[in-house]
Amino acid sequence: MTSFWSLRRTLLAAGGAAGTVYAFSTYSRSKSNKKHRAHVVAADTPAPTPGPLPSRAANLTALQETPEFDVLVIGGGATGCGVALDAVTRGLKTALVERDDFSAGTSSRSTKLIHGGVRYLQKAIMGLDKEQYNLVKEALHERANLLEIAPHLSGPLPIMLPVYRWWQLPYFWAGIKAYDLVAGSQCVKSSYMLTKSRALELFPMLKKDRLVGAIVYYDGQHNDARMNLAIALSAARHGAAVANHMEVKSLTKSTNGDGKEVISGAVMKDCLTGQEITVKAKCVVNATGPFTDGIRHMDNAQIPNICQPSAGVHIILPDYYSPESMGLLDPSTSDGRVIFFLPWAGLTIAGTTDSPCDVTHNPMPTEKEIQFILNEIKNYLSPDVSVRRGDVLAAWSGIRPLVSDPNSKNTQSISRNHVIEVSPSNLVTIAGGKWTTYRSMASDTVDRAIEVCSLAPRHKECQTDGLMLEGGDAYTPTMFIRLVQDFGLENEVAQHLAHTYGDKAFEVAKMAQMTGKRWPVVGKRLVEDFPYLEAEVKYAVKEYACTAIDVIARRTRLGFQNVQAAETALPTIVRILGQELGWSNQRCKEEEEAAKEFLYMEMGGKAHLDVRAQITPDTNLPVADIERYTKRFNKVAGAKGFITHVDLGTIIQNLGIDISDDQLHDMLEEVDTNRNGQVELDEFLQLMSSVRAGVMSTSRLDRIMKLAEIVEDPENPMKKSEDIKEGRVWY
Repeated sequence: MTSFWSLRRTLLAAGGAAGTVYAFSTYSRSKSNKKHRAHVVAADTPAPTPGPLPSRAANLTALQETPEFDVLVIGGGATGCGVALDAVTRGLKTALVERDDFSAGTSSRSTKLIHGGVRYLQKAIMGLDKEQYNLVKEALHERANLLEIAPHLSGPLPIMLPVYRWWQLPYFWAGIKAYDLVAGSQCVKSSYMLTKSRALELFPMLKKDRLVGAIVYYDGQHNDARMNLAIALSAARHGAAVANHMEVKSLTKSTNGDGKEVISGAVMKDCLTGQEITVKAKCVVNATGPFTDGIRHMDNAQIPNICQPSAGVHIILPDYYSPESMGLLDPSTSDGRVIFFLPWAGLTIAGTTDSPCDVTHNPMPTEKEIQFILNEIKNYLSPDVSVRRGDVLAAWSGIRPLVSDPNSKNTQSISRNHVIEVSPSNLVTIAGGKWTTYRSMASDTVDRAIEVCSLAPRHKECQTDGLMLEGGDAYTPTMFIRLVQDFGLENEVAQHLAHTYGDKAFEVAKMAQMTGKRWPVVGKRLVEDFPYLEAEVKYAVKEYACTAIDVIARRTRLGFQNVQAAETALPTIVRILGQELGWSNQRCKEEEEAAKEFLYMEMGGKAHLDVRAQITPDTNLPVADIERYTKRFNKVAGAKGFITHVDLGTIIQNLGIDISDDQLHDMLEEVDTNRNGQVELDEFLQLMSSVRAGVMSTSRLDRIMKLAEIVEDPENPMKKSEDIKEGRVWY
């Protein structure tokens, strides 16, 4: 009887969902058409300046020498860069400054989805909430726009919703179909239902027990940091003066013609040189995300905070955790949150968490949050897939800037939409919202800035709906073939360049070095297993990269993909940047150390070492294993009681294995937790305990030592195996 009534409620909800969506859709159609008519006039926008981008030095000169800007934007995230692009394409004299790098904060630490928000639509239908419906409708339009204006950086992604109860099939199907209906003609692709067998065929890692079927819907996916950068570069190409690593120290004020004290600019410091300058502007826009209140307090130290920061952690796992082109949505985790499990950049991204936090420039993922994500994805994966802590290649935390609306009667409640606040001195603050709707947020902000600061734009209407971003104009899905044929690049590398730089990929390819091989002809990689080229570091300088962190985190995404691979590439990255930017040996050393600190603190390195340190060999290894591993260690360490890279080099030389000195040091540092340049017995036992516990997936050091042990033992039957001859040893 319970099942009957559950099914009845489900069918009623399904019918109600369709009716509600139709009513909302009809009500808002005329308003929506009016709002989006700017898409038609986007072609009237002046063409961007052809040729190379202005250098950072040229942008700094423009900041110093321009008597007064119309708009000065503080903040180089997606919203801030969106405001700058919107303002400059309307014909306003525009400047933008960012304390760190473009997309250094929350905008580079997202789930990488461009989405309307399925769960928001559910709330809109169940609560008959027109505001929630409008949010979804707006986001779905912006999703379609982003997929159109940056086709090289974005694309559709099918996401599977596994169903484990029969009554949920019509319920979820109705909700997903309502999502398609709201999108209308801008629906990416139509959703569909799968049988159990077909779901397992498309997502073989899925847990099959009690699975009754699945529903697949489509959203967009993008490279968030590169998308943010494309917006900033587009603003620069249209004439905005943009500068990263410029920190605003204070706001300046003056009295206008009405005798009112208003914001008139800002005092800022170049974080790279220490030079301070004052930039004047008729309107200052605060688009600093989690740091919103810091700028607001520069205007008025007495006002209450509006930002309520929340930390969201994501982890990166190997590619075998998910299919190459199918994501997964867990709509109801153990604590009621939503977890996405998606293919991204040849790997798997899982997240996110949502917990209150403090505002910091260096958010760190905690082990508790990492374990929460791992435990949740275990619930949906087959028992054949061992979800191991050691498989976490990188982890990061992003601060979501939730805001309360100061204009609302209830100033404590979190606003579901973005909030625009204008202070008595005309500081325009834009806060809240989400990545997907950055453009509409920017449009609303510039509209308000024009109104309150009496600006005179050449174009009154927003020009960015349909405006192609940097790299998107001449991009085609088959562009990579020309890169392979014209330059002799590897297929994987050519596809990476096309998807990262769009029609600018040819400029990067021209900078690529000869390999000295028959194939590929050009394209020296920064690190094995990733398609990033040394030439990209040189090109990154043209894209305003100023530090090694800028390159590993946002020009390439190596730091977000694999911490160890990023650390391996660092010496090469620093060497090339040093040559391009004229760094001293001391500066190169400082850059490498700062980048290692970034990987350790912000990309999950510290959390990994902390969890390894919590595992003690006495309690996690059987006595027999401790004796066996101790014997293996002592054979190499000898009487001195520790292993150095010299010891390791001797073993490898005797085995006839070709390996570089850098790889030797890297192999040792994998185990050297106290960073003293040598491996002691307790560190080695801790390593083996971590491997056995799944905290680490494998260890190159132990494989080499095990190989030496087998080769030296004349009685070992494995000595004659082909694996030993080829240097392959497995546990």
